[in-house]
Amino acid sequence: MSDIIWPAGYVPGFTDNFCSNEVIVTGLTAADIWPFLNQPERWPTYYKNSADVRFYDGKGPALENGLRFFFSTFGFPVESRVVEHVAPVKGQPARVAWHGWSGEGDNRLDVHHAWLIEDLSEGRVRILTQETQNGAPAKELAKAVPNPMINGHQEWLDGLIAAARASKA
Repeated sequence: MSDIIWPAGYVPGFTDNFCSNEVIVTGLTAADIWPFLNQPERWPTYYKNSADVRFYDGKGPALENGLRFFFSTFGFPVESRVVEHVAPVKGQPARVAWHGWSGEGDNRLDVHHAWLIEDLSEGRVRILTQETQNGAPAKELAKAVPNPMINGHQEWLDGLIAAARASKA
């Protein structure tokens, strides 16, 4: 199975916070999942922790390399830039990742949020989402029990799967 590609400064274990969520399900493909992840305006329809999506420079509604966009999540207004974007192709996993930032100075939060969607044998698809974070807010999130990032990203995965399944019904 494939791994997330991490940029310098965001490698898990060397950041202030890290979360990883993964599901493997049957009956869906990477191509079924992709439109619901690649179009951020769809996120609030299946993930309650996402809102206020907007794009810059006349771009959107689909993500692409270098695209700047904004959304709110976990109470943070997040400015973002897509740093990796590979649509699903037979025999190769789909990938999308963005650098997100919020706040200034001592309250700045910087994240690398990456997704990998890969078709597996026997009609299965694997969806992996991982996020590393740096900054004082990340240090506080890392101490929180239950972990809001793990729980929130699991809700995102569950909603993503439900939305893709509903579109096939």
